[in-house]
Amino acid sequence: MKERMQKTLENGCLRKDSSENEDYVGVQTFMGITENHLMEVHFTKDDLLERIISPSNLNLAYKQVRANGGSGSVDKMETEDLLPYLKAHKDFLLDSLKDGSYRPNPVRRVEIPKENGKPRQIGIPTVVDRLIQQAISQVLSPIYEREFSDTSYGFRPKRSAHNALQKTQSYITAGYKYAVAIDLEKFFDTVNQSKLIEVLSKKIKDGRVLSLIHKYMGAGVVVHHKFEESSMGVPQGVPLSPLLSNVLLNELDKELERRGHKYVRYADDGMIFCKSKRAAERTKEHIIHFIENKLYLKVNRSKTKVGYVKGMKFLGYSFYVMKGNCRLSVHPKSAEKMKARLKELTSRSNGWGYEARKFKLKQFIVGWIEYFKLADMKQFLSRTDEWLRRRIRMCIWKSWKKISTRFINLIRCGINKHYSWMWANTRKGYWHTAASPILELAINNDNLRKAGYVFLSDYYCKVSS
Repeated sequence: MKERMQKTLENGCLRKDSSENEDYVGVQTFMGITENHLMEVHFTKDDLLERIISPSNLNLAYKQVRANGGSGSVDKMETEDLLPYLKAHKDFLLDSLKDGSYRPNPVRRVEIPKENGKPRQIGIPTVVDRLIQQAISQVLSPIYEREFSDTSYGFRPKRSAHNALQKTQSYITAGYKYAVAIDLEKFFDTVNQSKLIEVLSKKIKDGRVLSLIHKYMGAGVVVHHKFEESSMGVPQGVPLSPLLSNVLLNELDKELERRGHKYVRYADDGMIFCKSKRAAERTKEHIIHFIENKLYLKVNRSKTKVGYVKGMKFLGYSFYVMKGNCRLSVHPKSAEKMKARLKELTSRSNGWGYEARKFKLKQFIVGWIEYFKLADMKQFLSRTDEWLRRRIRMCIWKSWKKISTRFINLIRCGINKHYSWMWANTRKGYWHTAASPILELAINNDNLRKAGYVFLSDYYCKVSS
């Protein structure tokens, strides 16, 4: 599809019709004719493609793609280039979608590090493909929402990880204190495309839409400027991947419901709850057999855990039972990851000024606490804040590089001249000095708060009260 790869200029744009939306210009409308007047066509299941490429749906998809932003892909087109391109090439694009000649571009693959050190592979589609995938997702999502399980929470409207955790708590409190924590190995990379199309075809009767989705799955990837075929998997990070993952894993949900299990699933993370360890072991074997032999997915047996729920990890949290009630805590791995990030943000060699460091710390702390606010962690946060304040003092002390600067600033902070001069001349290291009584008095907790620093305990008390 060579024409679609070209960037077009404004003088090549088509004339705007007065009835068209400013955000998406010149798309064909779909009208039906009755005996006496025109009326809007009501699309059937067999007319899904027309619904996907309707002006209102494409306009909504365009706005979402622009709002999401993101970098360009293999064709180098950026999001700001999308509207001029659509104005110039909308007829060619729509015709190719309707007659089945449209060919998606391969996605550009990038890798981001995971907490276990292994890279996570993310696919970046072209902006035109993002638009089309977004349009498909907007039409199919409401159709499939009615089919999805009540205990599936990932990538669904008005549902969150917090809802999944609260449902988990209710099961454990009700006596289901043993669990199977299923770990799917490289889920997005190992999806069987033929199986996914088979599952989609149960609901989607418009063959053109099925064909288009299949083309996206098989469009290939570009890694370090080299093309690779994609006969398996669904690119992670593309607009369609959350919906497609839920469609396939909904088959697992149905099987669990058929067997009468209590379970919670968030995307490809799931827990099945039982009343005994023996029942959990039996459930594990049956479900692994179903996942591998019916859905053709791979289960990571070494990471699939069975046992008492205390200490199990789910969505970054872990569980414990107190007086019969399930309580949440921060899993040790999540705590380690948080401290590693704070250490990075308070590195004394990153060259940031006060304002940049304060902004980045506040941004991270607020986001982290908002996610983990369901956990019981007052003491943990109090200890972490002591460590964090020491690191901040270390950064401030280093920024007072000269003896004269240290002397003047210590006096300004209320320290007498004798001690100010003595500590201004200290040869002790930055980390050691940050814990000294003089610096804790000069740069005390209240002064740090007045300067605009946000601490974990303070924000946690604010959101959990």
